Amino acid sequence: MSRIPTPATIEDAPAGSQELLNGVKQMLGSAPNGFRLISNSPAALEGYLGLNGALGKGELDAATRERIALAIANHNGCDYCNSAHTYLGKNLVKLDEDELAANRKGSSNDAKADVAVRFALKVAQNRGQVDARDVDAVRAAGYSDGQLVEIVSHVAINVLTNYMFEVFDVEVDFPHLKAARAA
Repeated sequence: MSRIPTPATIEDAPAGSQELLNGVKQMLGSAPNGFRLISNSPAALEGYLGLNGALGKGELDAATRERIALAIANHNGCDYCNSAHTYLGKNLVKLDEDELAANRKGSSNDAKADVAVRFALKVAQNRGQVDARDVDAVRAAGYSDGQLVEIVSHVAINVLTNYMFEVFDVEVDFPHLKAARAA
């Protein structure tokens, strides 16, 4: 059970969050527990959805975004995010089981994506303390400076949700998969 109340329905959420949750429901078919938990603060929900929506329009493809999310979720030990992003990776971006397993370990079976996922994990492991060679390796793999910024942004937004859901022990409402630290 969550350490703070998760509104049971969109109507139970604060008034300032209800329109935002209805948008989530239109997009996903439901308003999952994670979104409803964040809805306790309309400002936090708006901020999260705004950044997430903006990054969804970025240069990184959806598969790479999900790969990064899985690596970070497992690094941080977040069952909720591991479960949610496994579901999304499998059902929305069609990653296969071998790829999902690699992503959870902080790598990818796709050579280019592997560089991005490993870099993202290194950023998380070292709390941003990477060196020029790390950045150069991502560029050498074919990523633009904009994509480099997006990779770090995806690390940050996933750390946000990992911490949010771990701090408040949000109930997993996706097929439950236990997270294990990737490193």
